[in-house]
Amino acid sequence: MVGGGVIVFLLIGRVPTVLLLAQLGMLYLVALDLREERDLDVRVKAWWLLLVLLLGVPGFLAEKAWLHLRRRRDAAADGRRPAR
Repeated sequence: MVGGGVIVFLLIGRVPTVLLLAQLGMLYLVALDLREERDLDVRVKAWWLLLVLLLGVPGFLAEKAWLHLRRRRDAAADGRRPAR
């Protein structure tokens, strides 16, 4: 079921500028993070971008947590100290 606040956006067909800019900002930050991951498949990068597009802040936080854990695991496998 769609929440009452979302129905307003669907009916009028417009999104407040602040929300649109926040969504674009999150997508930009995710794209910057994923660009540094050279060994990731393009489909994985696209999946994360779409997840952030669909879920917004929860998707953004999930991507940040996943990337942090991935980098930490890779650093431990290489015998390096994980970056903070």
